[in-house]
Amino acid sequence: MSLLEVNDLKKHFALKASLFGKSRGVVHAVDGISFRIARGETLSLVGESGCGKSTVGRAILRLFDVTSGQIIVDGQRVDDVKAASLRDFRRKVQVVFQDPFSSLNPRMRVRDILAEPIRNFGLAKGAGGVEARIGELLDTVRLSRDAANRFPHEFSGGQRQRIGIARALAAEPELIVCDEAVSALDVSVKAQIVNLLQDLQQKLGLALLFISHDLAIVEYMTHRVAVMYLGKIVEVGTRKSIFGAPRHPYTRALLSAIPVPMPGVKRERIILKGDVPSPINPPSGCRFHTRCPFVIDRCRSDEPELRISAEDHFAACHRQDEWADFQPINS
Repeated sequence: MSLLEVNDLKKHFALKASLFGKSRGVVHAVDGISFRIARGETLSLVGESGCGKSTVGRAILRLFDVTSGQIIVDGQRVDDVKAASLRDFRRKVQVVFQDPFSSLNPRMRVRDILAEPIRNFGLAKGAGGVEARIGELLDTVRLSRDAANRFPHEFSGGQRQRIGIARALAAEPELIVCDEAVSALDVSVKAQIVNLLQDLQQKLGLALLFISHDLAIVEYMTHRVAVMYLGKIVEVGTRKSIFGAPRHPYTRALLSAIPVPMPGVKRERIILKGDVPSPINPPSGCRFHTRCPFVIDRCRSDEPELRISAEDHFAACHRQDEWADFQPINS
């Protein structure tokens, strides 16, 4: 059984009315997506800024109510549960935010930051259990134990992110949502944090929802990838199938932008024309048809469904079966 199951999730934000009381419409931030994450698995959610990745993560964390759909954690539906009844869910699902400085209370020492979830969920064992657990957590994220006496501003960005990971681990979760958890870090520090997350996953059996726009990092650490565009998942598959044989034009364009770390080796870059449509008024049919170099009339009227193209690989493209023969039509 999957640890996390998301079924037809939607999150729409109503815009504030204008000065004269006229409605300005609704932002279709997430517009009907479904996926699953197994225990011990990493699913990466990728796409351009504004495609709805972080909204998905925050919806799963129940930081706001969803418009419709289901969120099921460990067999229990949580999307319709009131905030007062989410205690067990909060322990099972934790988060590591993008900015480690703004996500840590600047007035609390690291000791107090880590002790709070331990006490809240009653996870201390015996006398001195809280202090012992704090020491274990700092060892786990490879920080010295004397870090417990310091404030967040006394650490570097990478060290603060380690504290954020330790805080998430303090609740003994089964799933961690990593919302752009390495995007604000230097390249060398990114590698350290990614390696730490992988080690923790193997040691503790954690499931990870890794939200990122850095496809080089995603290729290194993920098991499966889901590609989002304008509130929809357009392709999902294993790491090998997505990076080796993508079936959606948008995925191919994203992959073409990954830097090649070898001198003299070049990758043919796919440049998409036009801008991303407004999520207030998304286009009919395939949402990518306004920028797709392979668009046909059917794309403008019929919305494609995610359908299987290979083992454990799904794409929402009317032309995926003829992909090998694609030639740009409107370029």
